[in-house]
Amino acid sequence: MRQNCKFFESRTYANGETVRKCDLDLAPEAPWRCPADCTAFQPRLADVNWQHGSLITPPTPDEPVDLDQRGDDVAALLDAAEDIINAAGPQIVAEVEAETAARRAAESRGGRLGRFFRRKPKP
Repeated sequence: MRQNCKFFESRTYANGETVRKCDLDLAPEAPWRCPADCTAFQPRLADVNWQHGSLITPPTPDEPVDLDQRGDDVAALLDAAEDIINAAGPQIVAEVEAETAARRAAESRGGRLGRFFRRKPKP
């Protein structure tokens, strides 16, 4: 991929895995290639003439041998995986919102500090 493109993003996680992607999702063969005629390519300007230290992008993994013949299959597989994740998103958001609403309702009934401020029964 073109690491000098404004839309290239790389993130390394604690377990050592690195994600390389196009922020515009225009590189179906990521992390290996950008389209040769990408119309969105813009050179990165913010870090021109910067001296990079040891926090540079790790090397890109080796390209699969038959990527030229099966590139469309790879892109279709990645798109299908993305669709699965996007389909699960609304359900996950609904579950989190329900948990948050239940917690807020419990807190409004006395919640965490309620035990300190309970009214004592009259003798």
